[in-house]
Amino acid sequence: MNFILIAVIVLGCIALVSAVILYVCSKKFAVHEDPRLGQVTALLPGANCGGCGYPGCSGMASALVKGADAGSLEGLLCPVGGQAVMEQVADLLGMAIANTEPMVAVVRCNGTCELRPRIAQYDGLHTCTAMNACGAGETGCGFGCLGCGDCVKACNFGAITINPETGLPEVDEGKCTSCGACVKACPRHIIELRKKGPKGRRVYVRCVNKDKGAVALKACKAACIGCGKCAKECKFDAITIENNVSYIDFNKCRMCRKCVEVCPTHAIVAVNFPAPKPRPVATANTEPVKKEATEASKPNVEQPKQEEIKA
Repeated sequence: MNFILIAVIVLGCIALVSAVILYVCSKKFAVHEDPRLGQVTALLPGANCGGCGYPGCSGMASALVKGADAGSLEGLLCPVGGQAVMEQVADLLGMAIANTEPMVAVVRCNGTCELRPRIAQYDGLHTCTAMNACGAGETGCGFGCLGCGDCVKACNFGAITINPETGLPEVDEGKCTSCGACVKACPRHIIELRKKGPKGRRVYVRCVNKDKGAVALKACKAACIGCGKCAKECKFDAITIENNVSYIDFNKCRMCRKCVEVCPTHAIVAVNFPAPKPRPVATANTEPVKKEATEASKPNVEQPKQEEIKA
C-alpha cells in the first residue's frame, strides 16, 4: 500500500513540475498575434489562389496588416475579391485605398484549326507542359496555343473552356477573377492579364509568334508579320514591335481601332465594340442627282455674245 501511495505522490510531483515548466515556457516564448489578422482573413474570399503574389489569403492578410502599420496599402490587391473586398479591408484597417481598374485574362492566339493546320500528331502525355517540352506541338507554330487545357485545369472558378471547333481556350469575363493562375499555367505565355476596359472593350494583338513575317504567315494565316503598319497608324505611341511581333500597351491605348483596320492579317482584335454602321452604297439613281447638284453649284458666268466676238 505504501508503494502505491509513494508512486502516486511521485507522479503527482512530476506532473506539477512539468506543468510549471510548460507555463513558464508558454509565457516566455508566446507569439502574440495581431487580432486584425483574423479579421482581415475573414474578409478575404478564401480562394488561396496566390494571384495577389502571396502564399494564400493568410499571407495576403499579413501583408495588408504590415502595410497598414507602414501607412500605405499601395500595390496590394486581392484579384478575386476585387475593389469591393479591398474597400472593406481598408475600412477595417483605417486606411484609404486607390481605385483600381478590373483586369481580365485574354488569350493572345488566334490560330484556330482552320487558320493553323496540323502537320504532326502528338501521342504523348496530354498536357501543354509535356507537349511544349517535346517541341513545336502539332502545328508549324512554335509559339501558339497547344490546346491541351492546362489553363482550364488551373482555373478554380470555371472561367476558361476549350472551344471544340477552334481548339482554343475561351475566357468567360463574368467568371474571371484575374487571379493569374491560367497565366502561370500556360507554358507558352499566351495568356495575359489586361485591363477589362470601359464596358469590357479592349484592343490587343492576338498573336505572340516571334518568327519573321513569311515564316509566321506560313504556319498561321492570322499571325502577326511585324509589318509595322499598326505602329505607324497609332498616334498615341501605344504600339511597339519587338521580336517581329506587335504589342499594344493598354495603358496608352485610346481604342480608336485604326490599327485594327490597317492590319493585313487581322491579328489585332477589338472586343465588345458595337458593330460598325454600314456605309451608304452609291446607286445609278443617285449619280444624275449629284451631277445636277454639281452643275447647280457652279457660278453663273455670262457667255460673251457672238457679235462681240466678231468685233
